[in-house]
Amino acid sequence: MAQKSTQSARGATAQQLNKVGRTRMRIGFVLMLAFLLVIAGRLVMVQGLDVGNLAQAAENQRTVVQSLPAVRGKIVDINGKVLAESIIRYNITVSQINLADYTKYKHRNVDPKTGDSTVVEYTKDEGLQQLANVLSMDFADVKKKSTGEANFNYITQDVSPQIEKKVAELGIPGIYSEAVTKRVYPMGAVGGPIVGFVDTSGKPLAGIEQTMNDKLTGTDGSRTFQAGKNGIIIPTAPVRTVPAVDGETVKLTIDQDIQYYAQQAAQQQKEQYSAQWASITVIEAKTGKVVAIADSDSYDPNNVAASDPKNIGSRTVSSVVEPGSTSKIMTAAALVQEGLATPMSEYLVPPTLTIDGQNFSDSFVHGTEKRTLAGIIADSMNTGTVMAGSKLSLKQRYDYMRKFGVGEKTGIALPGESPGILADWSKWDGRQQYTVLFGQGVAQTPLQTTMIFQTIANDGVRLKPQIIDSFTDANGKVDTVPQAPGVEVVSPKTAQESRDMLEGVVTMTDYKVVNIPGYRTGGKTGTSEAPADDGVGFDGYTSSFIGMAPMDDPKYVVGITVQRPQGSIYGVTQGYTFNQVMGQVLRTYDIPPSTTPPVMPPKFYKQPGPDCENCE
Repeated sequence: MAQKSTQSARGATAQQLNKVGRTRMRIGFVLMLAFLLVIAGRLVMVQGLDVGNLAQAAENQRTVVQSLPAVRGKIVDINGKVLAESIIRYNITVSQINLADYTKYKHRNVDPKTGDSTVVEYTKDEGLQQLANVLSMDFADVKKKSTGEANFNYITQDVSPQIEKKVAELGIPGIYSEAVTKRVYPMGAVGGPIVGFVDTSGKPLAGIEQTMNDKLTGTDGSRTFQAGKNGIIIPTAPVRTVPAVDGETVKLTIDQDIQYYAQQAAQQQKEQYSAQWASITVIEAKTGKVVAIADSDSYDPNNVAASDPKNIGSRTVSSVVEPGSTSKIMTAAALVQEGLATPMSEYLVPPTLTIDGQNFSDSFVHGTEKRTLAGIIADSMNTGTVMAGSKLSLKQRYDYMRKFGVGEKTGIALPGESPGILADWSKWDGRQQYTVLFGQGVAQTPLQTTMIFQTIANDGVRLKPQIIDSFTDANGKVDTVPQAPGVEVVSPKTAQESRDMLEGVVTMTDYKVVNIPGYRTGGKTGTSEAPADDGVGFDGYTSSFIGMAPMDDPKYVVGITVQRPQGSIYGVTQGYTFNQVMGQVLRTYDIPPSTTPPVMPPKFYKQPGPDCENCE
């Protein structure tokens, strides 16, 4: 007899219940499998595909980019003596958070004699005491700066590489160093206004530092690595380094020894005459290269704050003064070039001269004299210069001054250069049209005036004053600066006759203080009124002397300017200073002594010739 299936309380048989259970298990398994697939897919998305850039974000958090600063280029003189350079210094820093993790730390000490090493355990305070000793700081100050929750803080700044090495050898966790560059000027005040300086952030503010900044500035590099939360570099992570490219070395034409000598001489001139300032410029005649630009009260770029701000720039290139009688050689050269006169042209010069209602006199008392043009220049006669120069038209007077570089910048690579002041000839008044012939009613920098004499010394070719000799890049490649094309102002013959007249100033007058044994010399004095600082009237004088040597083949030009000397202007002379500076230059560069006799053009004529001006 067949048995009947047993039913549950709900009327379901056991067979039915088993079937339902298996179905539920299948559904649960499917759901679980689906869930696991979702999890696995998410992991693939995150770890494999990284759709949300989470992996990159994590790497970015670990990535540290450290700047590798380029070293600023050197500034050196013509002989390679360093005038400015950057040295490596270090700032000592601390990660207060990292240091806080260590109440004690272990450090391996190595005996420098035996090489044996021992591991020593220090407390944090013991380590900070050692740090304080190395840095010559108070322990309390070091601990205060090392305590807190900052990840970066300075303990001290500007320490030497030797001190930084000792700090690193301590091995204190969380104590780091930061390399920085510091600009130093080994020659101090020698050439200070020429070299210039940079501020604490490295920004150039004056001199060659400013004008050659693009050359001196290098290109910073970088080091990229990954670090953990404690700031420790992850050793297995890649390190990418882009090396820095250091700035170029700028070689000047300046001779540091001559520069020092000229500065001492300029300072002596200022102090001797209680002057406002003094300037001395040395130029190589055939190249236009600047051997020295010396200003009194030259500042030390290492300590600019200690200097008067008025002394920061070079007055030689920025201050404008009336050149006075030094300009008479321009008038004489223009007359000779135009065929209107020769050094031997004759002029009957009265004690005073009245022309177009304007009165002119000389610095010394004299009667009516039979003068040559050379004699007028030799004794610096305003009357005779106006008589002779009046043959030049107003436009000719203006054009020659422009040709000699008056009224425009020389183009020297120094900041703050002034073009001087030269009004257009059409705007000259009744007096200025004559005063410009002897250096009044016009203003020039001492450098411009010196370059006028460079033109005469260089057979009539005006050159651009060159103060940069070459650039040397980080790989040692030298780029020499070529000489700029010259401008022919007057012919070689005119230049020679002008030099003869300049030599006559020395050989045919009482101005025999200019005397360098063995060498023929020539030059011209200048005296003019100095306008008051408030622009109203005049309150002093400008005294100058510009000379060259040796006259048989001029190699160098030296220009000396003294602003507002005190006392009698007739007691002021730059002749002895010229002897000292030019003599030093000639000896330094082994210039052979003169082998020809000096030129002595006559100042007077006995009988009037056919070309005599205003002769009876």
